[in-house]
Amino acid sequence: MTKKYLLLIIVCGLILNAGAREKEGKPNKEGIAIDYLNNSFGIYNKLQKQIWSTPELGFLEVNSSAALQKHLTDNGFSIEKGVAGMPTAFVATYGSGSPVIGILAEFDALGGLSQDTVPYEKVLIAGGNGHGCGHNLLGTASAAGAVAIKKWIEITGAKGTLKVFGTPAEEGGGGKVFFAQDGFFKDVDAVLDWHPASENAVSVETSLARISIIYSFHGKAAHAAANPEKGRSALDGVEAMDNMVNMLREHIVSDARIHYVITDGGGLSPNVVPAHAEVSYYVRAKNVTELFEILARVDKAADGAALGTGTTVTKKRLAGAIYPVLPNKAFGKLIQKHLEKVGGVQWDEKELAYATEIAKSTNTSSKDLEKVKTVSPYRENKFGMLKSGSSDVGDVSWNVPVGSLVTATFVPGSPGHSWQNVAAGGTSIGTKGVIVAAKVFALSAIELFTNPALLIPIRQEFDAARGEGFKYAPIVPGKAELDYRLEK
Repeated sequence: MTKKYLLLIIVCGLILNAGAREKEGKPNKEGIAIDYLNNSFGIYNKLQKQIWSTPELGFLEVNSSAALQKHLTDNGFSIEKGVAGMPTAFVATYGSGSPVIGILAEFDALGGLSQDTVPYEKVLIAGGNGHGCGHNLLGTASAAGAVAIKKWIEITGAKGTLKVFGTPAEEGGGGKVFFAQDGFFKDVDAVLDWHPASENAVSVETSLARISIIYSFHGKAAHAAANPEKGRSALDGVEAMDNMVNMLREHIVSDARIHYVITDGGGLSPNVVPAHAEVSYYVRAKNVTELFEILARVDKAADGAALGTGTTVTKKRLAGAIYPVLPNKAFGKLIQKHLEKVGGVQWDEKELAYATEIAKSTNTSSKDLEKVKTVSPYRENKFGMLKSGSSDVGDVSWNVPVGSLVTATFVPGSPGHSWQNVAAGGTSIGTKGVIVAAKVFALSAIELFTNPALLIPIRQEFDAARGEGFKYAPIVPGKAELDYRLEK
């Protein structure tokens, strides 16, 4: 057999084999995105650690936002910066036409949670910030998933638009509220969302609505020893209010929450009757109606405290109050399918040894660490991760269908907003959860781009859940409180 005929046979065989693969649905076009992520662990390990190492509070995330924007720009996305009145907010866009699929990205840190990446408590900077909620991972996985989807769109020529919403200040500032208020989700068909956790799960659950209020009490300064009768203590007003609210807790529905912190105690000298004092409150409830019913009672406690202490009180409701999350079962089931396909997180021996040491600080058994390898069964219609908490994803979910998941980036047993989460989230343990989330985003978005008809039941459920005639309006309209994290 001559070389010429041998070459012809080989070529024919390759053609026939390729045709057979195409008939079977191969080459697997999803593999474009998954292969990219399998080969990009180092890229996203570096990016998440870069954001982890410069933790920035809400609306101050200059470096963190810039790092994500640069990565997306370098990979072909167009960027709209400083949107919705927030300097660190952005929208990154790739593609054209319908459907339009969005991805949420967060990147703010928490104050007072500075921690090294060691399996024991070790502050890096006294009083410094730390990523105790894993938003360094959250934004990184969103960017990673987006780039993987972009590569699939680019190679396959698929129609559709992908948007990454860089949303600042989830921790109290409610950045997504201002995206919703300004109509950024108006033409979006569906939004993918995730959060770092200690398990891999899709949970179709709601959350609590939340409103933030600052109560400022005004009194009269006086010498506390020489002429106290001439003074009216603003701090007395704050303390009287707090005492009444603490008694109120017994008489509200059990799933509501009230929290406060005294942000201005009236000065530094006990010998001066404080002329001004301030207390900041959160009120949470399962719906907006109950939220305002409880808030009205808290307001009355403030009025009564002012009356009883001879002071006056002013009340400021902060913009960024948030809706409860509106769950979507149809979307959740689609994401669950892809999460099960991707599977859980696999730690190597070094990571397991590290996690075991962290687990000792929370009395978590080694058996409990095994759950990071698995995917939890689909669950719906019950409170879970967000039972007592709130998220500005809520406002997004009343504007467009949102599908959410969590992946294992933390050591099981670690409390939220803890040094344990800061430590693990800054290591490869965190990055492995990032890659799982990014893969699920990629597979879910690709299916929606490929089969837009899947959006019909998602949208139908969304419209039914909102109710006929629903029109979104923010709970407290206004501009972002850009200085809420600054020292005053």
